[in-house]
Amino acid sequence: MAFKKALKMLRPEYILAQELIAARLRAELSQSELAERMGTQQTAIARLEAGRSSPSITTLRKLAAATGSRLVVKLEQGAVRSR
Repeated sequence: MAFKKALKMLRPEYILAQELIAARLRAELSQSELAERMGTQQTAIARLEAGRSSPSITTLRKLAAATGSRLVVKLEQGAVRSR
């Protein structure tokens, strides 16, 4: 039971990490190439893609611009409730 709850709480970070990887791959960029376009280090991109870092909106905007993507942020009713 605790495992399922922990998994649900991690899900948004996992989904975001997968979206970041997908955007980079669509743009046909390596982590190093993306980092160069964003003005950061490859290790920072690796942390984002591993879900070990929570990116700011500014970082997400830079990543979107660097990959030719459009950033969309939304909150949906009925999401996982935290107490």
